[in-house]
Amino acid sequence: MAFWSDAVNTRLLAACSPGEVRVAVSDGVLLDYALHRPGEPDGVGDLHVGRVTAHLGAMGGAFVQIGAASGFLPDSEGTTSEGDLVAVRVIRAAQGGKGPRLSSRLDDAERERVALHGMAEGLVARGPDPMRRLAASWPDATLACDDAAIAAILQADCGRPVQVVARAFDDPLESEIESLAQSELALPGGLRASIHPTPALVAIDVDMAAASAERRPKQVAQFAGNRAAIPALLHQVRLRNLSGAILIDLAGLSTRKRRALAPTIEAALARDPLRPRLLGFTALGLAEILRPRVHPALHELLQTPLGAGLAGLRAALSAHQPGQRPILRAGIAVATALRADTRALAAFAQAAAAPISLRMEPTLPALCWTIDHE
Repeated sequence: MAFWSDAVNTRLLAACSPGEVRVAVSDGVLLDYALHRPGEPDGVGDLHVGRVTAHLGAMGGAFVQIGAASGFLPDSEGTTSEGDLVAVRVIRAAQGGKGPRLSSRLDDAERERVALHGMAEGLVARGPDPMRRLAASWPDATLACDDAAIAAILQADCGRPVQVVARAFDDPLESEIESLAQSELALPGGLRASIHPTPALVAIDVDMAAASAERRPKQVAQFAGNRAAIPALLHQVRLRNLSGAILIDLAGLSTRKRRALAPTIEAALARDPLRPRLLGFTALGLAEILRPRVHPALHELLQTPLGAGLAGLRAALSAHQPGQRPILRAGIAVATALRADTRALAAFAQAAAAPISLRMEPTLPALCWTIDHE
């Protein structure tokens, strides 16, 4: 199974639901994936004029206020003092409890935009959303969307025709996307992997699973199984947008044998547009990979109050029948996040031709919701 494509049947598919667009690139295999939330963009690529609120020499940079967020601008970008106005671009989204990372190195077009805006605090221009970003990354893909209004926006932004379809994702693709939320995954050759993100790093454990019935010598079977599984595993890293420090415990094998798999790992990483690096193997034989942090990881988007609430709206819209008055009962955090989203509830009302009643249920566990109707 290949995880890259030059085929003419590669399609970029946008599946729209209230407050969210799920964007997939597929040629029968899921090649790329991202979430677009119009009411809560991650801000990467946004151009701002911000004000320096503090310069901390010990940290090697300054904090710059950009709207409601405080971003970090390294000293390597230029000298700043408290109170200065500075034009900056967001190069890394806020994630893991840290604010956005900023750069003041602008290209000619960005400097022109700032000049037209003037050096007054505020947002100058939005960066590309995930739909435009993936469309640019896959210039030969045909585009399809299940919402006419979003299709028109995508077509205007990309300058390519967009087919409006009744359903963007078929059942196999929907299942493949749903599996991205699971920590356990099957790999080629009967191997399995367990993915465990932590605040400091992502730990991935690979075991032989069904491959344990192999009749070849143990070391031969383990080496072949790991080599076959590595491209699929690292493709999952890309689809889930796992980033930062990633440690992989391959199945079995001595540390010396694991190091022999370095070329296979490096070849798989070379297909990733973020160009992650294999740093080597630890004394325990763990493959140590560094993948740049740019956009939030998929699990960080899904396992939040807003992520849970948008999933609830998608389920409510799917189950909605004309004439019903839908009710979404949600925990405090989920209900609060949905009310803070400026677009999701209005988008549901437009899609269902009926508003949804959002009711806060303090007794529900965090990130939980139920659907009802009157």
